[in-house]
Amino acid sequence: MRPSTHSCSEPYFLMRTCKRFFVALTGVVGLLSAQSPASQASATIAGESITIKYSSPSVRGRQIFGDGGVVSRDSTYPVWRAGANAATTLQTGADLDIAGLNVPAGTYTLYVLVKDPEEWKLIINKQTGQNGDSYDPGVDLGRADMKMEKPPVPIEKLKYTITTSGKTGKLQLEWENHIASVSIRAK
Repeated sequence: MRPSTHSCSEPYFLMRTCKRFFVALTGVVGLLSAQSPASQASATIAGESITIKYSSPSVRGRQIFGDGGVVSRDSTYPVWRAGANAATTLQTGADLDIAGLNVPAGTYTLYVLVKDPEEWKLIINKQTGQNGDSYDPGVDLGRADMKMEKPPVPIEKLKYTITTSGKTGKLQLEWENHIASVSIRAK
């Protein structure tokens, strides 16, 4: 075996090692984010913007909800981050009534309580900027019952939609075998 001509303490070796590590890390991060790309849903209600920003994961043949599903392995289960990667955000320029819950104009984090597959609750949380695997119920603005439906065929990619007409509308999420929605109204 030939002795190495470079010792581990030499700058060349360290720079090359750091560069390889960075390239590998960038590739892993890119792969993970490509599996759950950033997405958003936007609309205007009563002349003000409302936007949901989220990462959109795919089913890819996996069970998503229920015992043994992907979501049940999250550290916050039965509270789900309502997307993937970073926490899902809601930004509204209007004061809203979301299924009976008063939501002042501002930015919030959305979670969904999915313990009962037939009765989900939308959680609007005042903390923002956290990762999706962090949830503090002490800063919840409140919770709203969601209307549940079953799609005619399974939905591969998580999708949010916001539909509005004047001062009213609907916020809806669809994924796997679930469609969940809440009514929204500008105040």
